[in-house]
Amino acid sequence: MSTSNHFAHEAGRIALIAHSLPTKDVLRALQVDLEHGLSEQEAAERRARFGSNTIATRRGTSALVMVLHQLQSPCIYLLVGAAALALWFGETEESVAIGVVLLLNTLVGFLTEFRASRSIEALRALGRNYARVRRGGHRRILASEELVPGDIVLVEAGDAIAADLRIVESAQIASDESTFTGESMPVEKSPESVAQDARIADRRSMLFKGGSVTRGSAIGAVVATGSHTEIGHIARLIQEAKPEKSPLERKLARLSSQLIWAVVALAAVIAAIGLATGQSGFLVVEAALALAVAAIPEGLPIVATLALARGMWRMAHQNALIERLSAVETLGATTVILTDKTGTLTENKMTVRRLWVESGEMEMAQGKEVARGELAQCLLKVAVLCNDASLGYGEVAQSGDPMEIALLLAGSANGLTRQALLAGYPIACKHAFDNASKMMATVHRHGDGHFYAIKGAPEQVLAGCTHVLSADGMVPMDDAARRRWTERIAALGRRGLRVLAGAFKTEASADSKPYRDLVFTGLIGLQDPARADVPQAIRDCGYAGIRVVMVTGDHAVTARSIGHAVGLGDTEVAEGFDIAHVLSRPAHELRRFGIFARVSPAEKLAIVDAYQKAGEIVAMTGDGVNDAPALKKADIGVAMGLRGTDVARQAAAMILLDDAFPTIVKAIREGRIIFDNIRRVAVYLLSCNLSEVLVVGIAIAAALPLPILPLQILYLNLVTDVFPAFALAMGDGVRDILGRPPRSPKEPILGPRRWAAIVLQSALMTMATFVALGLALSADRQSDAVVTTTFLTIAFAQLWHVFDMRDSRSGVFVNEVTRNPWVWGALGLCGALLIIPLYWPLIANALHLVSPTGAMWGIIAGCSLIPLLLSQFCYAVMAAWGRHTDRSRSCGAA
Repeated sequence: MSTSNHFAHEAGRIALIAHSLPTKDVLRALQVDLEHGLSEQEAAERRARFGSNTIATRRGTSALVMVLHQLQSPCIYLLVGAAALALWFGETEESVAIGVVLLLNTLVGFLTEFRASRSIEALRALGRNYARVRRGGHRRILASEELVPGDIVLVEAGDAIAADLRIVESAQIASDESTFTGESMPVEKSPESVAQDARIADRRSMLFKGGSVTRGSAIGAVVATGSHTEIGHIARLIQEAKPEKSPLERKLARLSSQLIWAVVALAAVIAAIGLATGQSGFLVVEAALALAVAAIPEGLPIVATLALARGMWRMAHQNALIERLSAVETLGATTVILTDKTGTLTENKMTVRRLWVESGEMEMAQGKEVARGELAQCLLKVAVLCNDASLGYGEVAQSGDPMEIALLLAGSANGLTRQALLAGYPIACKHAFDNASKMMATVHRHGDGHFYAIKGAPEQVLAGCTHVLSADGMVPMDDAARRRWTERIAALGRRGLRVLAGAFKTEASADSKPYRDLVFTGLIGLQDPARADVPQAIRDCGYAGIRVVMVTGDHAVTARSIGHAVGLGDTEVAEGFDIAHVLSRPAHELRRFGIFARVSPAEKLAIVDAYQKAGEIVAMTGDGVNDAPALKKADIGVAMGLRGTDVARQAAAMILLDDAFPTIVKAIREGRIIFDNIRRVAVYLLSCNLSEVLVVGIAIAAALPLPILPLQILYLNLVTDVFPAFALAMGDGVRDILGRPPRSPKEPILGPRRWAAIVLQSALMTMATFVALGLALSADRQSDAVVTTTFLTIAFAQLWHVFDMRDSRSGVFVNEVTRNPWVWGALGLCGALLIIPLYWPLIANALHLVSPTGAMWGIIAGCSLIPLLLSQFCYAVMAAWGRHTDRSRSCGAA
């Protein structure tokens, strides 16, 4: 093996175990000197070998792919075949008309998906980061993509981590990895190695690309760049996480396949009948073509696309940006929401929730309430003085550790601003926080002496105290008091709070040991609080029959506390290494767990997969890099737009622009309405089209002239059917739609009850058409006049049929259909589109129509109303029977 290849192999090995090796071994393996860094020549060679420190992002969908996506439908394939067949037999008009339908459907779908795609891409601009590096013994500032394994990088508070670094030297450094691990608190880091099997969140000797430094400084050696970083591994998971087809796409594909087989069977039967009765081959082919055109609801793809597009636009006004149109409907079928904790259920902002002093415990629900009593005021004074954060002012943003910012906010709410306190307590010196002592101290000049303010881990602070501050002044800290405070520390920890302790002392000199002979002032409990609007949203999800499951990288105690706060209740928790065992259990056992804690990115992906295999429709919410693979794998990934990372937004199908969990509930309602509307449209279109099939089929079987011609059928399907169908798709749905349980993922668009309705309603329209045919033949033997009468009869019968689409529990005259203004507009437009061609010779000749006489209009009006009146009578009978059955059951129960 060449020297170059050997180093590349060794560097790859070191990247996997660097966290567990001593720093000198890491530097030796990377062949770099800490003080000198890499030479420019060596850096150039390594960049050529390892590539740029960048992670490939998902390419935007091309226009060609979007166009092809619109054509991937069995209905489209059949229409293409019908157009080709018409052209083969010289039926140019039919062929061109079918081509126009295909073009319109493709254009509408392309424009809506193109608009959604470009809106998403506008959110994906990535900023350029820089890093301070030692190269050739000099400090340089380089673009982050120029880093290579072995570079010595210097970081300090506020810096973004540009590559995976093994810490070599550090000074009280902490890193924010919330977008990476899901843990809301900054993680303390140090050069000390950790166990080789430590999980990502526990590798305290590493700084990972995608994180940022919140406190302190460090020098680190680059051990991985680009796709070899932990974020790079996540990016590969994203690529491997194959996006699933939405439930609506699967159901429409299944329905289309069923229609194709039905069309083939019908065409074969009619052809056999036609040939058996001695009819010409051309007539048989023309009839088969008419059946193909009649059976396929050309308007269904168009109306479904427009209904989804309207849902997308409505969601945009409610702060939800949709990338794929079908994602709107998918939320309506959702049975499980897997939600991240930090920034989704919580505010991603630490807040003081509890103060515990010798006189008692007090709650600070918002972190800004007034803390009553001198003891609480003294505790807050210590917390404000012993602090390195800044609240900012004007356009200057807050800066510093989130916990210290929370302490400043609590102090400010109690009139204890740091600036005012420092006027009376000027700083003499600081003792920065370090991992050994787990404490921090600031020394202030005050009067003739010095005031020492100390805060830190409660166990360590308590160990350094000899007295405790009480209402009677400073009293000795005896064993009983020490045990009492230890129990209080544990009690706050069990509530999922981060606990700090405060203490002070006064000395003549500023040089005394800071952590000895202290006076204990009390405990401060902090928490990243639940968002105020989340509990109601989770209750709404429960009302809608949707389970909410928390999936977080944080600890189980914290996750359980937030779970109680947002209303997840008493649920089982799976944590860390137990998760794989839980996921291997049967589906009914999986549903017992409402919280998954200490979850890695790969485990999030596995959790999504497990729920999908259990038959659930999964929505996954999140905002961090660690959420991205699961966001892509889920039936619908929901990313946060304000706090969300670019990687998460790229992987998601929907982005919440306001980061509000309740917006998901609105999307669920919208999705259910859309599915109901599309189902209603499918019933309407298929019953209309089946009536046309029955009319043509019965006429061929009975050796009658065709009552409607192929081009007339296409005109009905494209013009008079589409507009009422689109009007139905614009409906606002049933008001209590969230009160229904989620649909079964296996439930088809059209079940047996709806197919029965389709058959009944189409039979009524077929009967009316043949009644009109008989009356027209008895009155006028002219073929065009007869065809005009039957054509207009079935056309207007289909228009009145829109009123059959009301809910069976709605009123006859006042219901969701009659209240829909789009329905009345569609009826007026379609009426005009049916009447105008009768008096426009060019169109009339193409459609083989004549101007109707008064007698013909009488037949058309009377026969077209028969199906509506009969179907409404059937509705009334079924409703009365239902009420009678309910009363009988009530009496029996009584």
